[in-house]
Amino acid sequence: MFSILSTPSKDIGIDLGTANTLFYLKNRGIVLNEPSVLAVRNGTRGLKRIFAAGGKAKDMLGKTPEGINVSRPLQHGVISDFESAQSMLKHFLTEIGYSSFAAKPKIIISVPCDVTPIEKRAAKEAAESAGKGEVYLIEEPMAAAIGAGLPITEPAGSMIVDIGSGLTEVAVISLSGIVYCSSVRIAGEEIDKAIVNYIRRKYNLLIGDQTAERVKITIGSAHSGVDEETKTIEISGMNLMDGIPQSLRISSPEVREAIAEPINSITDAIRIALERMPPELASDIVDTGIVLSGGVSLLKNLDLLIEKVTQVPVHVADNPMTAVAEGTGRALDELALLKEISM
Repeated sequence: MFSILSTPSKDIGIDLGTANTLFYLKNRGIVLNEPSVLAVRNGTRGLKRIFAAGGKAKDMLGKTPEGINVSRPLQHGVISDFESAQSMLKHFLTEIGYSSFAAKPKIIISVPCDVTPIEKRAAKEAAESAGKGEVYLIEEPMAAAIGAGLPITEPAGSMIVDIGSGLTEVAVISLSGIVYCSSVRIAGEEIDKAIVNYIRRKYNLLIGDQTAERVKITIGSAHSGVDEETKTIEISGMNLMDGIPQSLRISSPEVREAIAEPINSITDAIRIALERMPPELASDIVDTGIVLSGGVSLLKNLDLLIEKVTQVPVHVADNPMTAVAEGTGRALDELALLKEISM
C-alpha cells in the first residue's frame, strides 16, 4: 500500500467532487481516485461504522440489505451530508497511509465558484477535522485551469469550462483571478437522468443510473459527426407494464436525442458567458479558444458542438478527468500563488 508517511511532503490537494474524490500528494501526484460514495452499517445504540467507501461502496448502490445505508455525501459539487463527507475523507486519508499522529499537512480543497458561505465552511471544516491540518479553499475552475496548464497569471483571458458530474462551471481567468464565473447544476448526472427518462417514456423500461452512465460513456455523443456509424448497446431493466426484467438494444442516435436538452443547457451557459465578458477578454478567447475539463468533456463530439454554437476554437484538456486535482497539487508547489488565489 502507498504510504503518505514514506514521502518527503505530506501536503495534500483534494478534488472533492460529486462523482469522484481525488487526492494529490505533493511530489507524488494523484495517489487516490475513488467514487464519492460511503456505505455505513447501523449498529446497536445508534452507533454507525463505515462499511465501505469509494468503488466498493458504489458497487453496493441499490443492492444493500436493511442496516446498511449507501449515500453520496455531495450533491451538485457541495457537501450535502457533513458527517458522511467527513467520515469519507477520513477513510480515504487512512487508505493512503495518513496518520493523525503525523506532521499536520497543508490541505487545499476545491469548491464551486458560486459556493455559499455555509457550503464553504462545511468543506473547510470537513477537511480540517479529517486531516487536522491547515486548510485552503480554491475555486474549481481556477484549479482546473492550473491543472490544464493555462497561463492564469498573465494579463490575458483564459476560458475554462469544467463539466463534472453535478455541476458545469464556466470561468474566465486573468492575472490570477476569476473575472467571470457562472455555474449551472446541469452536468453528468442530469445527462444520465435524461437517458433514464427517455428509455422509460419510449420503451416503458426502468433502468438504473449506473446503466444510464454506461450508455452515455459507451455510445453517447453530443453531435452527429460526418459519416458517423450508428452504434448500439444492450441494456436491461424492469418493464413497467408487467414488472418483469427485460433487455433491449438502443442506438447512438436515440441517446443523442435523449441528452439533447441538458447538452443544450451547457452550451447556452457557455454562449452567455462569451456575451457577458469584457470585449478585451473576448478577443483573447477568440485567439486562444475554450478549454474543456471534467468527465463530461470526454463525451463524443461535445467539443465540435460547442465550437459550432460559439464559433470559437474548443480544446479538451490533456487531463480532463484529473485537471482539478492536479491544479490543487500544483498550487501547493507555489505558496505565494496559493495565498493569492485561495478563497
